[in-house]
Amino acid sequence: MSGSDGPRLIDLSTGEEIERVSNPASIMPSITADDADEFDDEDETIGERLWGLTEMFPESVRSLSSSATSMSISGSKWMYQTTRSLMWVLASSATILALPVMFESERAQMEEQQLQQQRQIMLGPNAALSGQQGMMAGPGGMPAMPSVAPPQR
Repeated sequence: MSGSDGPRLIDLSTGEEIERVSNPASIMPSITADDADEFDDEDETIGERLWGLTEMFPESVRSLSSSATSMSISGSKWMYQTTRSLMWVLASSATILALPVMFESERAQMEEQQLQQQRQIMLGPNAALSGQQGMMAGPGGMPAMPSVAPPQR
C-alpha cells in the first residue's frame, strides 16, 4: 500500500501496476445538453416497445409465434372447460350414487347400536356383549343351543 492513495491496482493480464487518477471525472467524456436529450426515455409503454421489437423479425417468425400463442390460449381455455365439465359430472354422480349408500349404512349402524343398548338395559352391561357373541356362535348366525344334562333316574 502506498500512503493515502489506497490499495494498488494491478492489471491481471500484464501484471503491471495501474496508475490511479486523482479526478475520475477528468477522463470521462462530458455529456452536453444535446446528448442528454438522446438518453431521455420517451413516454412509451412496454407494449409499444415490444411491438417495435417485432419489426426486427421476419414475417414467418412473427406469424409462427402468433399462431403458437393463439393455439396455446385456445388449448388452455378448452382444457379449463373440459376439466370443469368432468368435475361436475364426477361430483354429481358421486352425490347421486354414493350418498344414499352412506346414509343407509349409517342407519343400519344406528339400529345395531340401539339394539345393543336395549339388550344392555334389559339384561345388564355384560349381556349386550355376550348376546352378540352367542348369536355368532351357531351356524348361520343362530345362537347356540344351551347344553342340557340328561335327566337322572
